[in-house]
Amino acid sequence: LNRIFAHPSKRLCSVAVDHLVGYQKGLPHGLHNVPETLRQVAEGKPDAVTMLKGMAKSAWEPYAGRIPLIIQSVCFTADDAMIENVTTPEEALRLGADAIAVSLGVRGPNEGKFLKILSQMVEEADRIGLPVMSHIYPRDFSKGATIVHDPENILWAVRCGIEFGADVIKVPFTGDAKSFREIAATSPVPVVAAGGPRCETLLEALGMMAKVVESGVHGATIGRNIWGAPDPTRALVAFRAVIHDQMTPAAALKAAGLGGAGKK
Repeated sequence: LNRIFAHPSKRLCSVAVDHLVGYQKGLPHGLHNVPETLRQVAEGKPDAVTMLKGMAKSAWEPYAGRIPLIIQSVCFTADDAMIENVTTPEEALRLGADAIAVSLGVRGPNEGKFLKILSQMVEEADRIGLPVMSHIYPRDFSKGATIVHDPENILWAVRCGIEFGADVIKVPFTGDAKSFREIAATSPVPVVAAGGPRCETLLEALGMMAKVVESGVHGATIGRNIWGAPDPTRALVAFRAVIHDQMTPAAALKAAGLGGAGKK
């Protein structure tokens, strides 16, 4: 965890490329060639990168030891059509991981199954000293199993991470710095924000991240708003400026050499 949170700000600016089962039809451009995406992301100096074990095994060697690695262990879809644990802590450790990520959905008919997966993973990981980062997403099944961001459900997600032993808890941002601050204050372990859905512009995405930083949480893990950008390296540089240096979104774009409002 000290490697993952090594920046003097003690906040995390990490990148996730563990998106797979949710894109069984129509992979986004930034995920077509993940080794090339990793090259561009590495140039932006992320604090950590999260991926599935296959990509770590086949494409991570150039960056091993340079950038902290987090292995995603669970694949699930928002509607629970798929819920599979595909990696063990021991396997993640053999791949050189600094932590193992456990994605889970709360609320809904399979909440207990997800929480049991997290509990079991914590038990196994604790035996070998591997941190567990829980990625917890509350859903609303009355609205087609959509992920929700309201404070009550995000508070529940954080509480689930606490009670089942996660070392770091990643949850969707509520959209409001005050409510997110109050939720994070209930947690004895670090809370980080999920990067959220793809924003229309990079400026908009950085604006959301500025609110995350204002809330006082321990940073964020970003996916599509970085690998989905025309220049992932510069996009990551801009996110780092907001998260670590607390720059305004406009100043961060300028520091990254992008200027303007940022393209889609």
